[in-house]
Amino acid sequence: MANAIEIENLSVRLGSFLALRSITTAVNEGDFAAIIGPNGAGKSTLLRAILGLVPLETGSISLFGQPFDKTSPEWIGYVPQLKTIDRNFPAVTCDLVASGMYRSWPGILTKKDHERVHEALEMVGAENLTHKPLGHLSGGEIQRVYLARAIVRKPRLLLLDEPATGIDAVGEDQMYSILDSYLEQADTTVLMVTHDWLAARHHATKAMLINRNLIAYGPSSEALSDSNLRAAFGHIGHAHHLQEEGDGHV
Repeated sequence: MANAIEIENLSVRLGSFLALRSITTAVNEGDFAAIIGPNGAGKSTLLRAILGLVPLETGSISLFGQPFDKTSPEWIGYVPQLKTIDRNFPAVTCDLVASGMYRSWPGILTKKDHERVHEALEMVGAENLTHKPLGHLSGGEIQRVYLARAIVRKPRLLLLDEPATGIDAVGEDQMYSILDSYLEQADTTVLMVTHDWLAARHHATKAMLINRNLIAYGPSSEALSDSNLRAAFGHIGHAHHLQEEGDGHV
């Protein structure tokens, strides 16, 4: 099976802090892979490195056999952990979703644009939000809208940084159900950062356990074994309750 992502001897330094250390691994095309680790483990940094947003101290990353700088951005959809959109900005949901096609705020949307936006919103169960002002969206709704924004270009690779952040347990279950349903319909590889290893074990086909270095990667039930979780977290009793404040930065 071909690789969607190949990472070779990757190290990333943020100032004086070595955020990632000598990581070598690969994610197959079509996998739903979860990145798990404690606060400060470098999970979000790994996603940012794949996106080319942080410099590499050592190593290389290729996507679908090409270095990132030669990879079409059309291949990649991204949902950040921190949503920087100004909720008071006078725009509605379809405008935000359409910005995923143009990588900027759109002007007048064409009929084809509206069709693509509607299809993306329908895939995440949010077609009823099409004309809702951004400032009126709930936490769960904004997560769905950002997911629709990421998939509107039908990416080959979807990167998700804590997609269940800011929503309650019911909303989190719905979000994972949406992802499961989307992957049944789309030919997409997914790499998702999450602190919830129980959800990862249940939904992801593969799990990547890191704590600055790679501890384990493979089928979720094997990679998230008790011994591997202890190696990453130090204990497993409350690992899934760990909060990730600050992990968006390292």
